[in-house]
Amino acid sequence: MTMELTQDFVKAKRPCADGYKWFLRNREDGSDYQRLLDALVQAGRVNDACWLLDQFGATDAVLHLRSVEAQGLVFAGTLVVQGGIDVDSVVRAGGSLRVGGGIRAGSAIVAGGGIDCGGYLYSDGTIEAAGDIRAKWGVEAASTIDCRGHLRAGWDVVAGLDIAVGANLRAGHGIAAQGAIRCDGLIKAEGNIVSGSDIVAAHGIDAGSGIHAGRHLEAGWGIRAAASIVAGGAIKSGEGVQTEEEIVAGTGYGIHAGLNVRMDCWDASARVLARSRPANLLSGAWHAD
Repeated sequence: MTMELTQDFVKAKRPCADGYKWFLRNREDGSDYQRLLDALVQAGRVNDACWLLDQFGATDAVLHLRSVEAQGLVFAGTLVVQGGIDVDSVVRAGGSLRVGGGIRAGSAIVAGGGIDCGGYLYSDGTIEAAGDIRAKWGVEAASTIDCRGHLRAGWDVVAGLDIAVGANLRAGHGIAAQGAIRCDGLIKAEGNIVSGSDIVAAHGIDAGSGIHAGRHLEAGWGIRAAASIVAGGAIKSGEGVQTEEEIVAGTGYGIHAGLNVRMDCWDASARVLARSRPANLLSGAWHAD
């Protein structure tokens, strides 16, 4: 079943004057929703197509394609691609994106559901998903990554600005952001976890190498790393902080372990382990080994 967009229906959403004039010139009586989205993209009006999708929402349509090479792609439903997607501007689906190969976009990759990518997921702008993001290889955005579900990558997760994840964040290699990394679950990487600003996890933070936060480092559970744990500000952990090397907070800031544990349980549940005792350790149970 198709959605028909009448003149009054579109006008009620208060489009910009130029966009509305284009609609009046190019629509057919009772214009089909997806046909109109396609026409806008073909006319180079990708932003108008995205605005239209914002106003009228997703559909339950499913489109199957072998591969995509285009200026842009805006589909109101779920997009299933056997190969890869390579576009100059925006890849956007009102539903989910399920792609057997890689996805590359010049400005944004946006899904109203999840993104399941069989290769490398790359945007020269933003990556956004209302559901989970899973990439067999890496996930990289020149700007922000905003995932409201779980984010899992076989390789690195990299952002030029911030990373925000609504559940767990896992990477087979490293995680790096020039801005902040904020996660409502667990942050786990087999390599380094590096941020130019805060690193905040509602659950734990676990790195196979080192952890480096440009500002504050905070976890609701424990913090663990094989290499040094370093922050430009405070280090706060609901449970313990453990590393085989050094724990270093910023000048004038403290290291606070066991914030969510009773003090008489610190020795078991808020252990602080490092090569040497941090000078500014303010709470938790220090263990030399």
